[in-house]
Amino acid sequence: MKTRNPLSTLAAAMATIACLATVGCDANKNSQVDKTDAVTAQSTASAADARSPREQASVDSIIAGWADRPRLGAQQMIKKYGQPQDVTDMKLVWHNPGPFKKIAVMNLETPHDFPMPHVDYMEHTILYSVPADKLADLLVFDGSSTINRTTGELTARCDLEGHNVLTLNLDHDIVTGKKTVAEARKAFGEMVQQEMMGKPPAYITALQFKPATETAAMFSDEPVIPGSPLRAADAKGEQTGDAEILATVAIIDRNEITAASEAQGKTLSAPVMDYAKMLNQHHGMNMAETLKVGQQIGTTPVITAKVDEISKKGGKVLATLVPLDGAEFERAYLDAMVKDHTEVLAMLDNELLKAASNDSVKAHLAKTRTAIADHLAKATALQGNR
Repeated sequence: MKTRNPLSTLAAAMATIACLATVGCDANKNSQVDKTDAVTAQSTASAADARSPREQASVDSIIAGWADRPRLGAQQMIKKYGQPQDVTDMKLVWHNPGPFKKIAVMNLETPHDFPMPHVDYMEHTILYSVPADKLADLLVFDGSSTINRTTGELTARCDLEGHNVLTLNLDHDIVTGKKTVAEARKAFGEMVQQEMMGKPPAYITALQFKPATETAAMFSDEPVIPGSPLRAADAKGEQTGDAEILATVAIIDRNEITAASEAQGKTLSAPVMDYAKMLNQHHGMNMAETLKVGQQIGTTPVITAKVDEISKKGGKVLATLVPLDGAEFERAYLDAMVKDHTEVLAMLDNELLKAASNDSVKAHLAKTRTAIADHLAKATALQGNR
């Protein structure tokens, strides 16, 4: 719960029992348990309990060494939702339990004095789109809250599920204009006092609204770099042809920039370090020129599914390089650069140059091809010098 003192022990136990009875309700049915959420919570617990006895014993062993209060929170969540899906020495996480996107309990006690001194160690996250003009209000209301607009997540942090639910309900009231920040803070204290008297209000026992869907909650923001590519879902007008070609070149450049940046953080021989720096600069300039060409011809690069696959492939290659260092990284990096630049040359010759329709795009592709061929020659030479 949000506070812990001898006078509230019985009330806290009653509140906990009340919280265990439900995990969500519709705003128009505040006095009734939302059967759908209850079934979801039961299903989540059943799935989590499918862990092997060895896995459950591992969780028990981990939290046995935790501080007393976080261990209590972990046991409460395990009792209600079953075994967690993610387990580390310091944190347990449940995914999609009841109306929540996730619940986390940490072996970390953070002092928090609202509405009374206690420690925070439990988080409840829901899918929720917080308007930009309400961000500051929610943080003034409760400094323990965290908001991730990109993923569409709103998280309350406390030491009892019911009080995290209370925070989220009052967050919703602030966002919808039902309460001011001052009114919400006052209501929080009053409702906690009601709970202490054995009369937990609906705002503590269940969410009084339905969390958003992932699609509705997520906020991808918008580009600020002139000429930036757009995702296909956000783009208007042409999405193939020159628009896709420009995005392809931009993504190839970004893949090489990312790899070169990673290389520069490694222990490399001087020639290979110089090569990585050159790639970083050349691909950076080429990407800027690609975006400029799009602006000049009035064509916005579009990240189609095909372009996105190129980005994924770059990530996959780099993931194999990151764990390496020294001579091992150097060898693997040069191998990757030879392979990447060979494939890009083939793509330029067999696809992009043939598909381009605008003369400025064609000229840019030809210039890009010259640079790629030079990079390939240098990487091949470095390979031979090893």
